[in-house]
Amino acid sequence: MPVNKDYDLEERLAKFAEKVIKTMQKIPQNAINSRMISQIVASAGSSGANYSEANEAESKKDFTHKANIVKKELKETKHWLRLLACANPDLKEEFRNLWRENHELLLIFSKIINSCRKKN
Repeated sequence: MPVNKDYDLEERLAKFAEKVIKTMQKIPQNAINSRMISQIVASAGSSGANYSEANEAESKKDFTHKANIVKKELKETKHWLRLLACANPDLKEEFRNLWRENHELLLIFSKIINSCRKKN
C-alpha cells in the first residue's frame, strides 16, 4: 500500500529543506548572510537525513535518540530562520512560512518523542 505523501515525514522534511534552499538562494551574499545560510541549509537538511536514519533504528531507544537529534536540528533551524529574517526583512513573509512549517515539525517530533518515552 503506498504511503500518503501528505503524512510521510521523510518527504515532508525533504520538501522543507528544499524550500529552505530555494529561499536561501534569494538572499544576497555578504559576510553576515553567508555564514547563516551555510548553517541553516546544514541543519534543515540534517533533519531529514537523521529522520531517515531513525527509520532504520535498531531499537526503540535508538529511534528515540535519533528523533531527538531531528528535534535539535529543527530547533537550530528555527534559530537561524529568526536571525536571517532579521538580516533580510524583505523576505519576511517567506521566513514566516518556513518558521510555521518548522514549528509544526517540531511539534510532531515532540509528540513522537513523548510517545516513545511513555512506552518505555
